[in-house]
Amino acid sequence: MENLDKTDLLILKHLQENSNINTKDLASKLFLTVTPVYERIKKLERDGYITKYVALLDKNKMNRGMTVFCNVRLKEHAKNVGSNFVKDIVALPEIIECYNIAGDYDFMLKILVKDMASYQDFVMNKLSTIENIGNTNSIFVMGEIKHSTALEF
Repeated sequence: MENLDKTDLLILKHLQENSNINTKDLASKLFLTVTPVYERIKKLERDGYITKYVALLDKNKMNRGMTVFCNVRLKEHAKNVGSNFVKDIVALPEIIECYNIAGDYDFMLKILVKDMASYQDFVMNKLSTIENIGNTNSIFVMGEIKHSTALEF
């Protein structure tokens, strides 16, 4: 981050708020012309500060209103076993995030489903079919207090 100046940081801040903003409008907010803003954005992309642009969807409108965090402990930890687990997890669309963690469990999954019946179906027909799962612990979100995709700096 030490290579970024104040203008770069402002560009990143505005793009996090609205990645759909056009270069002309962004340049206007920064009191610059279009060309240097465009060139800075391209450099931020090339340097890996901007990794992708996405549209964030309303999970309730998409029938995925229930959020579950599921901790998973593997039976064994051989390299190929862990790799197979990761490959199987990545293939499940209900799992939107997966973290390899330290502590009592090996992985933490963030799962979005329609409701409790959908989660039961997911566990019984998908998650439980993955080899090498020793133990799981499900945590059901009752309310979302803070959710952000923006990094503060």
